[in-house]
This record gives sequence, C-alpha cells and structure tokens, in this order.
Amino acid sequence: MDLVDELRAFVATAQTRSFTAAADQLGLSNRLTSKYVAALETRLGTRLFQRTTRKVGLTPAGEDLMARAPALLDDLDLMISDIADGARGLSGLIRISAPVTFGEAYLAEMLARFGEAHPDLSIDLRLSDQFADLAGDGIDLAFRIGQLDAMALKSRKIGVFGVKLAASPAYLARNGPPARLADLENHNCIIDNNRRTPRRWRFANGTIVTVNGRFQVNSARVSCRYAEMGLGITYCPDFALRDALDAGSLVEILPEETGESFPVNIVYLEGQRLPTKLRALVDFAREDMKRSGLLTV
Repeated sequence: MDLVDELRAFVATAQTRSFTAAADQLGLSNRLTSKYVAALETRLGTRLFQRTTRKVGLTPAGEDLMARAPALLDDLDLMISDIADGARGLSGLIRISAPVTFGEAYLAEMLARFGEAHPDLSIDLRLSDQFADLAGDGIDLAFRIGQLDAMALKSRKIGVFGVKLAASPAYLARNGPPARLADLENHNCIIDNNRRTPRRWRFANGTIVTVNGRFQVNSARVSCRYAEMGLGITYCPDFALRDALDAGSLVEILPEETGESFPVNIVYLEGQRLPTKLRALVDFAREDMKRSGLLTV
C-alpha cells in the first residue's frame, strides 16, 4: 500500500476520532480507510489507535505521529503544487478579502491585471470593512490597512499609502482655501466614520485638528464624492482621490502639510506555507503598487 494514503487515512481518523467520519472526509469506504490505518500500524510495528465500540483514541505512538504527520502531508502537497504550477502555469482559485474602498478604487483593477497574466487562475474577491475570519471563511489572503493586531496571522508589508486634504474648486471659490491646518476648524469637513478618530484629523508633523461638518459617512469613496459636490473638505486616502484630482473635480489643499500614512499588509494564516500562486500574487501586488505611484514601499 501507498504510505501517503496510509498517512492521510491516519490523520483524518485522528482528527475526526471516527473511521466512518474519516472515510467521508477522504471520499473512501469505511473498510478501505480502516485497511490503510491497519497497514500503517503494521508498517510501524505499533498500534496508533485504541479502538472501542464508541470511539477511536490515540495511543502515545499515535499522538507522536499526529504531531508530525499533518505538516509532512502539507509540505508534500505544497511541493507537488509548486512543481505542477511550474510545469503548467498558475491555476485554481484564490479567495481574497479586502476593505471596500481599497478594493473598489485599486485592488479590483490590480487583480484583473494579475488575472490577465495567468488565465487559468480564478479570483474570488470579497469586500468588507469587517475583518474576515480567514480560517472560517476559507480566505487565502487578506489585504489589511493600518497596524495589525491579529497575532495568529502572518503578514507581509507591501506598501504605504498617504492621506490628503482636498476640496472642489466651487467650494474653495465660495469659502476660500484654508491657509493653515488650524483653519480647518472653521470649514465644513466631511467626516469619515471609518477612521478611528473621525473628527480628529492627524498629520505627520504631530498636529491634530478637531473638525466638524454637516455630512458623515463610513466610506472614503463617498467622502470624496461629497467633496466633488462642493459639500466640504475631505481627508482621504490617495487611492480614493486619484481620479478626482487627475480630472480636476478636486484640488489638493495644503499639499505642503503631509497627512497621515498607513501600511498595507497582506496577511495569511500562521503556520501556512504559501503555494506558488499565492506567492506570485503577493509579489505582483507589491510591484504593481510601486508602479502605480499610489503606494510607497
């Protein structure tokens, strides 16, 4: 019998504590799953399970093997996947989570460019301003903005984006531009409730300005749109402002005052070694962001 099949049957049985459940997980018959485990015990010369009529428990030898076998099988699967991807090109499905505005304003087009270079890949992009449960939701990679708190995740920093002040020409014609940061207190400012301190705008020099305004929203993109409509001054990420600034519907205010900056990270589950297709996406994202000029690395 094949040692790999025996190990897979052993791991599935140890995880489920049932030959029947393990057989269902593996898509095998109950009889064949039991046969694989018995063959492995014969090969090793020791019992791996204590069998009763109600459940299956690990012996000390079984516990020792269970501590090592899953990682061994994962490494084997990754090696086979890497070699296959190298031979036929990247393929399969990648599930990605990202914040809504970042995903809409930048990431969707970046993934389209990545997908164009790898036509056998499928992309499942899920946008939410709530952090996804990578394990529970089956997410391969997640883009996270700001400082990371999750200790159970590995991360790779791929860039940094800045935040800028902007308003429409019409608003500035009616109200005049602020001459200094403190003048923002006397202007209508659009409040983005996605920020940790929505009414306290922080700048790189340490200045904090308390602002007020008639319009509040939990979307950087809508904040930008309100500013285009002449409703006030927005303090928005570069990637949300780029098109409006290029079109002239918004004008940057106080460009000499550097706004906040935030890291952009790709995160994945701790203990997981990235397959070739995920490593390729991480590398592509980093280079694409550098080329875009939106993010500095």
